Amino acid sequence: MTLNAAVSNSADINEDELAGYIINATKEVFGTMVMMDLEDSYPLKEPVTKFHCSVTGMVGLAGTYTGILSIHCPQTFALRITSNMLGMDVEEVGEDVNDALGEIANMLGGYVKQILSKGGLDINLSIPTVISGEEYTVNAMSESECTIVPFVNEGERFLVGLKLKKEA
Repeated sequence: MTLNAAVSNSADINEDELAGYIINATKEVFGTMVMMDLEDSYPLKEPVTKFHCSVTGMVGLAGTYTGILSIHCPQTFALRITSNMLGMDVEEVGEDVNDALGEIANMLGGYVKQILSKGGLDINLSIPTVISGEEYTVNAMSESECTIVPFVNEGERFLVGLKLKKEA
């Protein structure tokens, strides 16, 4: 996976730095909002597009840079995230899980927005979108110009992906 050259030049950032921002943002959000400590791995070299028994939260970025920030979790982990955020047991994927994953995607998108632009003023975030299912594909993460970082908590692995383009 590689960072789009136009983004790299414009934002004066390389792929390792961008991955570091994703890692820091994800660890901060999970540490403060979800009360979970995470282990990260180096960004994946190959895209991941197919998900099984998972939940995906996404926000779009528009403005100077466009793209998608996404978080992809196994359903069991999404339930644990939601339970921690709400302080109660959540046992099925539904509105609470959708709200929790959407909010995490939104917070991560806000962090990226601040890093890439002057105080976040020239990038807008979309309303979060959450999808879940037994098997689905997310084509936005299929291109090579995407950074995907795996994280682990208590043996459960999830991914945070960021695809960016520089607009003319």
